Amino acid sequence: MQAYMSFRQLSFIDQCISEVDHLFKSVFMEAKHNTRTSPAEALAEGELDHTEKSHVAGLMRVDHTGEVCAQALYRGQAFVAKDKATKAHLYHAADEEYDHLSWCEQRLTELDAKKSLLNPLWYIGSFTIGAAAGLISDKVSYGFVAETEKQVMNHLSEHLSSLPVQDEKSKAILQAMYEDEKSHAKEAVLAGGMELPFPVKMLMTLKSKVMTTIAYKL
Repeated sequence: MQAYMSFRQLSFIDQCISEVDHLFKSVFMEAKHNTRTSPAEALAEGELDHTEKSHVAGLMRVDHTGEVCAQALYRGQAFVAKDKATKAHLYHAADEEYDHLSWCEQRLTELDAKKSLLNPLWYIGSFTIGAAAGLISDKVSYGFVAETEKQVMNHLSEHLSSLPVQDEKSKAILQAMYEDEKSHAKEAVLAGGMELPFPVKMLMTLKSKVMTTIAYKL
């Protein structure tokens, strides 16, 4: 909320500069400004063989990219939102997504793995989609939040079931993320988010499929 209060006092040009700055912090720089400690912080590293480590790294890279997309989507929506409560809600959700981004990045570092090389494109694309949805109406904007979170929750569930049983660190991170995403989806529906048309949902699913397939490898 404090971030939103300071943000709304900026001029339009300053707000644009702030968003570009956030893009660089999220995509090119180390994500170290999280507000919550990683759920995996105090857990011991499980013993993973080369194949398991590579698989976990792929999953965490996908989840990291998902958080890049999620916060870009919410910040795009917040950037154009007219209603103060909507803007504050979306920036708060984006802040929590940044926590997830940081947790996933820390885990990738522990696994000696890199972030997706295409994260800049995913961020810009998601910000643009978010802004377009926000310009239509708050109901559409919240509808995108709810549907996005539902799809993210599905991915997280699949990843949790795919993790090696001894990888408690990754499991703790994904479980905490799942609970946050569930909360975001519920809040978006309660805020008046509309059910998106089936073709829109399918396009979102297709985009998500392309992103997860590419990010797992690259």
